[in-house]
Amino acid sequence: MPFIALGTVSGRPLYEQIYAAVRDHILSGRLAGGAKLASSRELADDLGVSRFTVVTAFDALRAEGYITAAVRGGTFVTHVLPDHHVRAPFPKAVRGSRPKTEPVGHPKAGMSARGRGIESTSITGPRSASNSPRPFHPRRAPLDLFPVPIWSKLVRREWRLRRHEMLDYGEPAGLRGLREAIAQHAGSTRGVECTANQVIVTSGAQQAFNLIFQLLLDPGDTAWIEEPGYRDARAALAACGAIAMPVPVDANGIVVDAGIATAPGAKLAYVSPSHQYPTGVTMSTSRRLDLLQWAHRSGAWIVEDDYDSYFRYHGRPLPAVQRLELDHLRARGASSTDARVIYVGTFSKTMFPSLRLGYCIVPLGLSDAFANARAIADRNSSMCDQAALECFITEGHYDRHLRRVRAACLDRYEAIVHAANRHLAGVVTLSPMNAGTHVVGRLARGLPPATTVERLARDAGLVVFPLSRYCINRPARDALILGYGGSTPQAIRAGVQRLARVIVSERSASDRHPE
Repeated sequence: MPFIALGTVSGRPLYEQIYAAVRDHILSGRLAGGAKLASSRELADDLGVSRFTVVTAFDALRAEGYITAAVRGGTFVTHVLPDHHVRAPFPKAVRGSRPKTEPVGHPKAGMSARGRGIESTSITGPRSASNSPRPFHPRRAPLDLFPVPIWSKLVRREWRLRRHEMLDYGEPAGLRGLREAIAQHAGSTRGVECTANQVIVTSGAQQAFNLIFQLLLDPGDTAWIEEPGYRDARAALAACGAIAMPVPVDANGIVVDAGIATAPGAKLAYVSPSHQYPTGVTMSTSRRLDLLQWAHRSGAWIVEDDYDSYFRYHGRPLPAVQRLELDHLRARGASSTDARVIYVGTFSKTMFPSLRLGYCIVPLGLSDAFANARAIADRNSSMCDQAALECFITEGHYDRHLRRVRAACLDRYEAIVHAANRHLAGVVTLSPMNAGTHVVGRLARGLPPATTVERLARDAGLVVFPLSRYCINRPARDALILGYGGSTPQAIRAGVQRLARVIVSERSASDRHPE
């Protein structure tokens, strides 16, 4: 039942208006080849016209090859259109129509400054025709290990037991039971100290960033962001009109002194202390204390993205900065209401991305504001997914899954290291990693630029990102970000061989044809 707006202003017969509207839907792709149209009787009833009018329009479309009729089967859009080579958002007008005037200027000329900032920071990367996993795509968990039967059973059970509740609106802050499960789990595994009232369930970490930056930053405010750093967080800053100030990262994490020297009055600092993305370093305790001292001295906020903290292969990770702050506030006799740290976590990387469930843990005084902001954004996440996730955590499935994934990621890390030592020796040097699902590969001098390798690898069915993708300023020396979490050891070994062929062949071509 295509949308058709009929009017009398143009003076065109009604059948011509129906003809033109359906043709426009077909040429623009809104009605795809093979799509079944409503019957002439149904369309006539919907438009309030006679069936003869619709039949006349359909006869014209059929005569020109846009639609076809099957005996007792209905009317369908043809798969091969008569003028498929002129597909355009605005097809040629049919006889009797008024000429269309082109808009003055490009539509993007009317975008806001925030809109231009959003457009300039793409976070999705190039898309492929297939959604199958490709070697070295960063930030991908081992989806092949996810216990689909258990998850399916929990979803079915929640629909059966809480059928009507699943159909209604939920609390914007999230299902109460899930928030309690998150608070307990974050406390036992990461040392986070909070109540369920401080947990705000979001549509992944990305929505958490959007809510945080909208509530805590005004347009034009400055925020520290790690350099290199998480591109998605930078895009969220652009979306709220803030100025992202790059602060360098070294072996001990973000260089707080450099941030103070560059932007001492920043209103917020975004950091990933447990496993910095993309370098993989862990922020030292002294740096964490320096960061907290600056935040309390200047009244700034700290956004702690606890990225990949669960995928640590050896030893125990440092407690969250959120817990470190509360311990120091108590030691000084200060109140927890003075807390400046907002903790962000997600299930997209530990379970599966399409789940779109994450959370932020905020100081108690901000809970109502965040819940209201979540309600304004999109009201609440899927009730059934939240209920199933609550059971997945409380019944122990989540912890068991994390242990499986951690062991698999270690196997996959060792696979990429061994394969690189064999096939990429002298070409790419992998930085050592103690956690996570990706490594940084430093290209030897004299090799093609990382951006060239990215393009050639994509043509070979691989996904590698240059380090410069995560930088505001061009790095002194570029590198490759190689994800391994989403690929089996066999796929990793085959991918490394393919990557080696890509780099070596390009180097040989450059040697034969120097500029």
